[in-house]
Amino acid sequence: MTESDGADLTPCVDRSWPASPLDNDDLLGEILLLLPPLPSSLYRASAVCQHWRRLTTDPQFLCRFRTLHRKDGPPVLGAFLSRGDRVVFRSSILDPPDRIPPKRFDLERCNHHSNVVLDCRHGRVLVYNTLPPRQDIIVCDPITGDQRRLPVPPEFKKFYPVNGAVFCADDAHDHVHGSCHSSPFKVALMSKYVRDNHSPTACVYSSDTGTWGKLISATKPYVGDCAYIHGTLIGNVLYWVSMRDIILQFNLNQQSLSMIEGPPGLDERCRDQIVKAEDGGVGLAQLSKYSIQMWQMKVNCEGVPMWLFWKIVDMHNILGISPHVKRNRGRLLGYDEDSNVIFLYMHGSVYMVKLKSMQFNKLYEGAYHINYHPFKSFCAPGTTIAGG
Repeated sequence: MTESDGADLTPCVDRSWPASPLDNDDLLGEILLLLPPLPSSLYRASAVCQHWRRLTTDPQFLCRFRTLHRKDGPPVLGAFLSRGDRVVFRSSILDPPDRIPPKRFDLERCNHHSNVVLDCRHGRVLVYNTLPPRQDIIVCDPITGDQRRLPVPPEFKKFYPVNGAVFCADDAHDHVHGSCHSSPFKVALMSKYVRDNHSPTACVYSSDTGTWGKLISATKPYVGDCAYIHGTLIGNVLYWVSMRDIILQFNLNQQSLSMIEGPPGLDERCRDQIVKAEDGGVGLAQLSKYSIQMWQMKVNCEGVPMWLFWKIVDMHNILGISPHVKRNRGRLLGYDEDSNVIFLYMHGSVYMVKLKSMQFNKLYEGAYHINYHPFKSFCAPGTTIAGG
């Protein structure tokens, strides 16, 4: 047979396109794991196609995603605070498209003139209803919209000024805080008004048992102000910085409440905050007019806590504020121990400062509120965000 016979003598070639590497689930999964843990990352990936959505909503993939980002943890999405008769969410920390609209985290049942935000940790918000005779605690999960009311122990109904903390109780080795929606939790309350002699007293609620534990009191009374103070959880110990050079220390493992002396100068509200030191231990940040003084707590051979001066940070250089500008007194507004970021008010603006790198974000200008409670959580497709 010849070409003139009309026969095609071209060799047979397979012209089909080679398979894309993204068609391989294992390879695609490894690529998606590298996305930053920002709210828009997995949501946008899940919108590409059904194949990608199936991968990004797979529980095993989400578990690996959270584990990979364990070191830095979930992003700070915003902060909860009490403003007038409402519990509000400030979302000015992240830029679009990662910024969560405030109405998405509208805690409707908590918007009452007698409600106060006590704490925010591990994806939950702790709200205290101060209006007698009800006086209850509300544990809110803004991501799922779940809200659970807990009756306050009778001893805490005598007077309402309290401190509180909420934290995840899942102690599994592979558990990563930031998606604790179904995990057990605990709530700690502390007040100096439970006992007649004003000795600080604490009590812990466990969602596993649904009950409050026994009352735990310090061995001596306290005469300073210790209500509605932003607490810090380091390891299994809660710390509240009070006034008159005293720090309240609640050891959750040992079930003991004690008072320790702080460095000199703990005599003014919203100027001092227990923070996590560089070695993971206990530190203290003191805001002066122009700087932040950092202290680190060490325990001597006799078991007595000692405060060692750590460093001083000039806020002129960090925030870029001219030293010649007349300013009002600054305030420490809140702190998150997992990401080691602090909120402060200085010269008419609210800033978020990373204490390790001293990088900062200017959140907004204007009036400040006394307590900011940073809210952190992973946002996964397929998870309902309350209010949206």
